[in-house]
Amino acid sequence: MVAPLSAWPWENFGIYKYLLYGPLLGKVLYTRILEGSFKDDWCLHILIICVARSSLHQLWSTYVNMLFLTRNRRINQHGYDFKQIDKEWDWDNFILLQALIASMACYIGPPFIENVPLWNAKGFITILSFHVGVSEPLYYWVHRCFHKSYLFKQYHSIHHSSPVLHPFTGATATFLEHLALTPVIGLPIIGSCMMGNGSRITIYGYLLVFDFLRCLGHCNVEVVPHRLFETLPSLRYLLYTPTYHSLHHTDMATNFCLFMPFYDAIWKTLNSQSWELHQNASSNAGNYRRNTADFVFLAHVVDVTSSIHAPFVIRSIASMPYTTRLFLLVLWPPAFIVMIMMWAWSKTFLISFYNLRGRLHETWSVPRFGFQYFLPFAKEGINKHIEEAILRANKLGVKVISLAALNKNEALNGGGTLFVERHPDLKVRVVHGNTLTAAVILNEIRGDVKEVFLTGATSKLGRAIALYLCQRRVRVLMLTSSTERFQKVQKEAPLECQSYLVQVTKYQAARDCKTWIVGKWITPGEQSWAPTGAHFHQFVVPPILSFRRDCTYGDLAAMRLPVDVQGLGNCEYMFSQYTMERGVVHACHAGGVVHLLEGWTHHEVGAINVDRIDLVWNAALKHGLEPVSNIVTGQNSP
Repeated sequence: MVAPLSAWPWENFGIYKYLLYGPLLGKVLYTRILEGSFKDDWCLHILIICVARSSLHQLWSTYVNMLFLTRNRRINQHGYDFKQIDKEWDWDNFILLQALIASMACYIGPPFIENVPLWNAKGFITILSFHVGVSEPLYYWVHRCFHKSYLFKQYHSIHHSSPVLHPFTGATATFLEHLALTPVIGLPIIGSCMMGNGSRITIYGYLLVFDFLRCLGHCNVEVVPHRLFETLPSLRYLLYTPTYHSLHHTDMATNFCLFMPFYDAIWKTLNSQSWELHQNASSNAGNYRRNTADFVFLAHVVDVTSSIHAPFVIRSIASMPYTTRLFLLVLWPPAFIVMIMMWAWSKTFLISFYNLRGRLHETWSVPRFGFQYFLPFAKEGINKHIEEAILRANKLGVKVISLAALNKNEALNGGGTLFVERHPDLKVRVVHGNTLTAAVILNEIRGDVKEVFLTGATSKLGRAIALYLCQRRVRVLMLTSSTERFQKVQKEAPLECQSYLVQVTKYQAARDCKTWIVGKWITPGEQSWAPTGAHFHQFVVPPILSFRRDCTYGDLAAMRLPVDVQGLGNCEYMFSQYTMERGVVHACHAGGVVHLLEGWTHHEVGAINVDRIDLVWNAALKHGLEPVSNIVTGQNSP
């Protein structure tokens, strides 16, 4: 049985819960359009306050997830996983609840609510007095009551179930808890207004400061310097810190206060380790790295649209596979400005991390966008960023660094060969991960296939796929106009297998072949040469358009991480129109993970060693990585 008032009334509304703001917006429009003024403007102020409070929480979330700024200041070093993100998805329910309560109070309330001035000098002292004398002790005892057996189990345990604190954690609670919290935040406002000292500035200020401090306590980033308390010792009883409140989530019999540890001190619930742990957390914030990663996936930004899906922009969006969302268009202009700034000043930075079997895996990003890799004058600068990242990883003690997408482009740096030759004493292993990419593609091909059509046939991946298949007596139609390159690949095959490699120069040659392996982007017109029932495997980025309704299309090569991965809370994306499902990473990423788990000590750069394809595939399966192959039908008729 669900406990009374534990569920939100609009729990099943989804995004339609925001329609409950409709009457407030309607009242604002009515007074403006029909009456020509904002005479009864309390509806407008409620809406503005709701937007401001939501924005404040979002800004805190953005800051907390900017790991390149906060990584060394984090109290709990684990990441936010999908389960926690989903549980905190509707964190803003309390804003809607308090908006509805405020609107009812203003509608039926006494006259003192009307005609509140813009500013009243006495308002600050009045509202602060009510907060210290009423809200703080009231919250303290309500909070302690919710830690009693029944109330905790049925209500408050939801708030404490988040393993890593986040600004949204402070807002995540049951309907009953937020009903109880509403008087805590509302009484100082009502009290100051009843005494004639209320003002709009103090109302706005109090609500935003209240939310700011709530986010501060749940941010999991120690931002309060301990020297502040050394200079002003009494201040530690007037203002809590993120470390102070995090102790409440590990030792739930202590540190119950709202914002002022003074009340924990007088009622004997102040954790004795509070100041020591705060000092340690604040002091360690200056360390270059508190935890060294074992594995780094060196990615790059793809385009302006996909940059909006970074975890530090909107956490919930980053936790879901990419879909077009029109409301994100408002972020495009600032994202474009950030792109220009990154081009001019930024260095490689930390994007996300997760833990796998006691080892820390991080994703770093080169501050370059996809189109910049094709600018001739940008090549040297990009290689410099990649080289600096490799040397930094080497200095930190990283064991494996895997190059993503265009960071291992053959024309850019020979698939990583440039860096290994330039720095022969590297301890970190540089990996392009393409061996596992080839293995994933090859293992998607049915065992009874006798002929395939291959585009991008002379590329690094195309060469390896062609050589592997011909050794298994599969006829490979290699689309290439360069006879010299074709012959170079053919000579690498065993003599008895060379006849299985066939050069073709036109798509018409594949009109009867039902297995297409696409390593070079092909147009809908070129796809039309495939016969009905053909399947398109692909290792081309961006992926080809699913044009043929009578054909099927495979995903880009990818693998699902083992089930024991911890702290993974964002989807990996390659291009804005293609992103991975939850828990799925690109095969080149997975290849680096396997390299680490196996403890291999060689660099995987340059040409793919065909003899290692099966070895790497079996190692991936042994460690619990799973192949992912979603076959979809084209959306448009030929």
